[in-house]
Order: sequence, then structure tokens, then C-alpha cells
Amino acid sequence: MNNDSEKLAQLRHSCAHLLAAAVAHLYPDAKRTIGPSIETGFYYDFEFQTPLSDDELPKIEEEMARILPTWTEMTHEEVTADQARERFAGNPYKIELINEFSAEGQTLTIYTSGDFSDLCRGGHSENPSKEIGAFKLLNLAGAYWRGNEKNTMLTRIYGTCFSTKEELDSYLKMLEEAKLRDHKKLGPQLDLFVFSELVGSGLPLWTPKGTLLRNLLDSYVWEIRQRYGYERVEIPHITKKDLYERSGHWDKFKDELFRITTREGHEFAMKPMNCPHHTQIYNRKQWSYRELPQRYANTTMCYRDEQSGELSGLSRVRSFTQDDAHVFCRLSQSKEEFLKIWDIVHEFYGRLGFALRVRLSLHDPAEPDKYLGNPDRWEYAENMLREIVQEKKIDWFEGVGEAAFYGPKLDFMAKDSIGREWQVATIQLDMNMPERFDLSCVNENNEHERIVMIHAAIMGSIERFLSIAIEHFAGAFPVWLSPVQVQLVSVAEAFIPTAQELAEKLKKAGIRTHLDDSKESVGYKVRSAAKDKIPYIIVIGEKEKDLAQLSVRVRGQEEALVTSVDDFVNRIKGECDV
Repeated sequence: MNNDSEKLAQLRHSCAHLLAAAVAHLYPDAKRTIGPSIETGFYYDFEFQTPLSDDELPKIEEEMARILPTWTEMTHEEVTADQARERFAGNPYKIELINEFSAEGQTLTIYTSGDFSDLCRGGHSENPSKEIGAFKLLNLAGAYWRGNEKNTMLTRIYGTCFSTKEELDSYLKMLEEAKLRDHKKLGPQLDLFVFSELVGSGLPLWTPKGTLLRNLLDSYVWEIRQRYGYERVEIPHITKKDLYERSGHWDKFKDELFRITTREGHEFAMKPMNCPHHTQIYNRKQWSYRELPQRYANTTMCYRDEQSGELSGLSRVRSFTQDDAHVFCRLSQSKEEFLKIWDIVHEFYGRLGFALRVRLSLHDPAEPDKYLGNPDRWEYAENMLREIVQEKKIDWFEGVGEAAFYGPKLDFMAKDSIGREWQVATIQLDMNMPERFDLSCVNENNEHERIVMIHAAIMGSIERFLSIAIEHFAGAFPVWLSPVQVQLVSVAEAFIPTAQELAEKLKKAGIRTHLDDSKESVGYKVRSAAKDKIPYIIVIGEKEKDLAQLSVRVRGQEEALVTSVDDFVNRIKGECDV
């Protein structure tokens, strides 16, 4: 974390305390729990005696503003577990944390500003009254205590905070724009996907248009991968428990697995990831070093039993499709393979107009039990990835604790058209799974040599990527990606044959064309096509009856394009060329 982001995190953490102080004044019976800073601001979870509504947020904001001038410093003191229990008697949430932290041998600290004190690990502004320039409470949400659905449902108050009012205003403007681009509204409006209560939450269903969109993206990724020597493989959607026990995923993901018990009593699981299956494809024979790397690509659906409260449109689902790939190679080949995947990522996201930076995701030395493998292997792998980002001279930063449990990774962060940043593609070096599955090649000395495994996802979850892409483009996809590229609108029944003739010509040229020959008015049909964000709309009437010249409405332009059929076809083909 750089100095600016650390300062902003401290600012927001202090503002979370300010929120808790205001709630304590206005709702004395409310029990407070935890309130961290997050990437977009902060939140604090409370147990209220009576439900809170969004209408009460302005009142809480006013109390925060009233308190703030008195918060001229943030002090802290170390306390014993007994002292902490005495200070927070009557609050079972704080008592639970105190008991847990003290049992782990952690130092307990209480931070105080004004008349408010809270159990806290720290990370605050020195003078909140001067440093907190502007804040805003955004919304309420439900949240289970400690994320466990068996625990009490709390009220989470989200807010954001900046050093200046100008920064806050800019962020709030972005949020308003984000609402207009919300994929949960635009997706169904554009007829891309639906959810069904009968099918289940978090299980999206894809319409013909949405399926076409998915296939266009996946085909593009495959087209690039094929140039780099990848081969397609396919795997089943379930597996025996034994596979994931060997890989280490059973213990890691046991609470997120959809489990199946057969009539004979065997335990299976719906696959939450694909890598263990791919190890078994590699392991079907003994490979010579001359035959490496082996590069397997597989677009396939995975399943995780996410909690209902965490599901969100396409961003967080229970069934998701990964454009997954795994490279099996010698350690000496791993850097070259990383660089090839790096080029694939930049070609794909460059065409979509995303600016990228890279997070070097490292293990957290303070929590070694979270990771598989020995420290020497981790050090070697992390140093190699650091060398790659330094050589590439790209904008990058370190993310301690962001590594996968089996190895470090490069995570690509994409900035969308309204300035939000999302993690998208990832490349991960894995020296642990080949060890667990005894994957090797026969080297020049006729010895068995342990190989390494590289995990590579370009879109990652196609569902999540499309949630980002829909909002990035506001549903107005570039021509090459639009499910319908041209909408034809007939003025009257007499002109339908002409419209059908043009539709056939365009379709033969490979242009995705739809003819609206309904009996609705021309104005209605044109507005409907514009609402569907179709790139080109052509009205077929008396002037167009011989198709000598077309007047084309171009998305985003006021002036119509006057062109011949052949020139129009060439224009679209040009926009679709890579």
C-alpha cells in the first residue's frame, strides 16, 4: 500500500469510528460490532433494537458533522483482557472479539477521540477534524455477524470519505453514473440474461443474445490462445472427493462445495475449479522434456455454494464459467510462458479499451498456515514474478496476502470507462500441485524432473467479466461484440420484401442483422432499437426500395450515414477486424 492509499484508508477508518460515535449518541441501545475501511470507503455493523431506514442516514450524517470539530486527536491505550471486558460489558460482539484476540496472545488496544472509544487495532488519522474533509453515508445493507449465516443479522451502514469535498463530489457523480450502467438492470433490459426463482438464486440463465455475446468473447480468447500453442480439453462437472483431498482444495473450499452422495455411498462434489482435473489429463502418460510445455485450455462451468446474502447479479454467482488454461512446463520455461500469457491478456483487454495495471499478489508472512509449500519455493516464485513486472516497466504494486493458497500470482487490474478498477485476468505460478500429484517429465539426463504448473484465466469468470463489460460500455458494445449489429425497420408491409432482401445480403456477408417487421409505428421501432443500443438502424421505405442507397442511423451520432450497401458492409467488416 503506498502512502496516499494508506492515508486514505486511515481517514476512512477514522470516519467509521465517527459514524459509530454518532450512532451511539442517537441510538444508545444499538450494539456496535466492527467498522473497517474498505476500498470504496468504510462501513460499520450494528445491532439495532428497531430497524433502521435509509431515511435516517441524513440525521446520522448531521450528528457526525456536529461531532467532527471536537475530534482533534486520536489517542490509544493498551489494555488487559479484563479491562477490555469491563469497558465493553453488555456488548456480546466486543466480548467475543476480546476473548478471541486475548486467547491468540494479541495486544488489545482502545482508540479514543472526543467522547468515543472503541476496541481497535489502529490505523487512524492523527487529527480527524482537519483531515476528514468530506464524507457521505451511502446506504444500508444486511450482514451476518462475522459473515456466518447462522449468526445474527446486523445492519451495515456504508459510507465514503475523502480529504476534500471536490474528491467526494467526483466520487458521488461516478456512483450516479454507475447506477445508470448497472448490469443487473441493463442485462435483462438488453435481453442478455435472466434469473428464475424456480432455478435458484445465483444461477443465471443466458438468452440467445447473451449466449452469443459470451461465445464471441470466448472465441476471441481462444483465437489468441491458439496462436500461442494451446490445445482444448474437456472435463466432467463432478469429481470424487479424493481428487480435491489430494490437491488440498477439499479443506480449503469444504464450506463452498456442492456435495453429492451416490446411491453406493461415494462422495462427489460439483467442481469449484478445474486445475486438479487438468493435472490428471497431463498425468495420463510420462512426458519427455522435449514435449513440454503442454498447454491446455478449457472453458467450463464451475460451482460454489455462496451465501445468499453475498450474491449480486453476475458479479457473485453460484455457477460461473471460467476461460481456464493450465500450462505444464519446466521451471526454466515458466518465465517465457508467463510472458506469453501476459501478451494474450494485453491483446484481449487492449481491444476492449481497458487500461491495465498489475498487482503482484504475494503470501502474507504473518499467516504461513494459509499457504501450501515450503518457504524457499515461495521465495523463488515471488522473485521471478517481481522480475517480470520490473522488466515490463508497467504500473504495478504489491498485494501482500493476495496470493492463491498454492502460489503467487500476477493479477491484472482494469480501469473502466468511469474510473472504477476491477481485478480481471490472472496468471498464477504453482509449484505445489505438481508436487501433490507427482507431475514430472524425463529430462536430458533421463531423470524424472518435477515440473511446475501455471494457471491462466483471461476473463476469469465470464459472468463476472460481463458484469464489468456491460457497465464499462453501458450496454453499447463495440460493433464486433454487439449481438445485433444492424436493425432493419420496415415502414409498411409493402416494404417488407425489400427489407428481407437487404437482411439476406447482410447476413451472407456475416453481419448480425435483425428485421423488425412488426406493425408498430416506425418511431416506436426506431426508439426500441436505440434503447437496445444497436449500432446501426436502417429504415426501409420508399427511398430505399431499390437499395441503391441507404440512410443509416449510427449509434451516438445525430447525422445519418448515407452509403451504398457494399460500402456499408465494408465499414462493418472494418470495425470487426482485429
